[in-house]
Order: sequence, then structure tokens, then C-alpha cells
Amino acid sequence: MNRIAQARRAVLLEHTLLPAGTITHWVEQSWQRCLNLGLRPQERVVFDRVSEPQMRRTAESNQTLVQAARPILLQLGHAIANTRYFAILTNADGVVVDASGAIDRSDRRADNITRIGTDLSERNVGTTAIGAALAELQPVWLHRGEHFFSDTSVYSCAGSPLFGPNGNCIGMLDLTGIETVERPELKHLASQSAQRIENALLRKLEHRLLLRLNWPGNALGSDTDGLLALDADGWIVGANRIARQMVPDLDASAQARVHASEVFGIACDLLFDAAQRHDATLEIPLWSGLRLRALALQPAQEARSFAVAQHATQANIRPLKDIETSLILQAVEQARGNVAQAAQALGISRATVYRKLGKPK
Repeated sequence: MNRIAQARRAVLLEHTLLPAGTITHWVEQSWQRCLNLGLRPQERVVFDRVSEPQMRRTAESNQTLVQAARPILLQLGHAIANTRYFAILTNADGVVVDASGAIDRSDRRADNITRIGTDLSERNVGTTAIGAALAELQPVWLHRGEHFFSDTSVYSCAGSPLFGPNGNCIGMLDLTGIETVERPELKHLASQSAQRIENALLRKLEHRLLLRLNWPGNALGSDTDGLLALDADGWIVGANRIARQMVPDLDASAQARVHASEVFGIACDLLFDAAQRHDATLEIPLWSGLRLRALALQPAQEARSFAVAQHATQANIRPLKDIETSLILQAVEQARGNVAQAAQALGISRATVYRKLGKPK
């Protein structure tokens, strides 16, 4: 933390360049952008909401994103139970379109950043995981002191950009805590959850065939699969981020439509035939010479397999009360029975520990 404080003083107050590696390069770049915008770190932050007309346009244009993300945001609540973190969903401009989790609305610091329509862009609230993820287009973790404004240094946050079926950034997912234990591992959770939201968006596209792709030796059927959606004529109508990494021909910068025959060295009809025959998997050659394993599914088949997987996931979810108790017991055990130390590690009060465990104080 001394390193961050020294970096803040050098860049934000003395306006000097830092030696390479002092802090993450994109944090320094974000600070410089904020300074160039005329922002100053000691200024008070006003968490403005966009105008009513803009809020209506934002709600309409992001309705599909919110619907696709809602189940994932609810499941995130189980993963971050008792961490005092919550989830924020924004559009590509950094405007809040949804929020979920244990949000204390009596705390203005939490309420301000989770209101629908609040502008959390870099130009409005300085360096945050939201602005950084949208600028860098990669998952980020931001320590409290790495925020540009002093007012926002109470937040610790992880963020991951969200990419639509056409490969363009459409928003971001943020996990934020207020004056609580910093948990950089949440960057992985944010990234994984963003990927699930992207897959859900792809499934909502109108399509006639969905291809699950993976490299030979990897099982098909998980969120690590590349997904391709095809129309009835074999044109690719959407792909998830993993598929675009596997198949360079699906580069989002290319504006022209891509046909499956331009990507795979196999007749497109064979893919549709495989789905009708319910074949387990296919081996598909790419024109590069590489090969992929593929599972071809019609929309109804994909919907059934997804429903089965969701049911299995829900069946294995432990009740939130059990999760809380397990976490507290583990913390008390690690603290060798010291309840005060365990409470501090969890970021909760001793009274809460006693109450959750059903023990007298």
C-alpha cells in the first residue's frame, strides 16, 4: 500500500513519470486520462444519473443484456456470501443497468453506485474497475488506493468486460466491496461470470444450429466451450469470446458476414445432419490445418441440455445459511477459537459471529 501511496503522490500531485513496474500500467494511464480531463483527486465525486430520456433509451437498448444476466447475478450472490461485495452491471458507457447482492441501501456509498442510471464512467467518477475494464477490454482488479478520487478509495473492485455475439464490447460486470477485505481473486469470478452472461446472450439469438467447440482431449458441454450460432443457410450469426479465440476468421473487426464453409473444412450440411442424428461429437478441420471437436445442437436440444445442467447446478447449491455457517466455522478454526480475530478476517462483528453460530456471547 505504501507503493500505491507513493505512486499517487508522484503522478497525481507532483505530475512526474513513474519507473516501469511501479504500479500496473493501465492504472497509471487511467490516472493520466483523468488529469487530462481536468479532474483532481481531492474533488468531491458526484454520482450523477443520466437524464430521464437517456435512462429510458438505456433501459430499452439493454433489456436483453439485463434479462440474460439476471440469473447469473443471482447465483453470484451465493459465491460472494458474507464477503460484503455486491455485483453491478453496466452498459458500454459505464451506466448502471442492474445491480444485485447484499447492497446496504442505508449506506450512501453503496446506494450511490448501484442506482439504475448512475453514470460510473471514467470521465464522471475517475479510475474504477468499471472504467478500466471498458478501456482495457480485459478483466481487472483495482485496490482501494488505485482509484483516482480520494472519495472512491473506500471501494475495492473487480471488473470484466462483456462482449456481445458480434464480438463488440456491450458492457461490464463489476464486483465491489466497501471498506472490506480486498479479494483480488474476485477478478477470476467476475471474468467467469461475464463469460456465462455472454453465453446466455448468444443463446437468445435467433438461430437454427448451435455448435459447441473445444480442442481434442477436452470434454464438451461446459462454459469453457466455444459457441457458434448458425442460421438455416449456414451463416454465422454470433459467436462467444472463446470461439473467436479458437477461430481467427471470426475477428470482431471484420464487418462482413462469415459462412461456416469459410471457417470449417467440412460441408455445412454435415453439421445440420449431425444434429438431426443426435451424433455425440464431430471432428471438424479448420482451414488452418488445426482440428476441433464439435457438438451440433438444434435450439430445442440446446435448451434441454442447458435446463438439465441448470437443474443439476441448483440441486448442488447449499442453502445460504449453511454456507455462512461453514465460512464462519472455518474462520474461527483458523483463528484458533479467537472470535474477535475471526470476525475481523470476515469483515463482520463479533455479535454477528455469535448470532450466526447460535452461541451466547
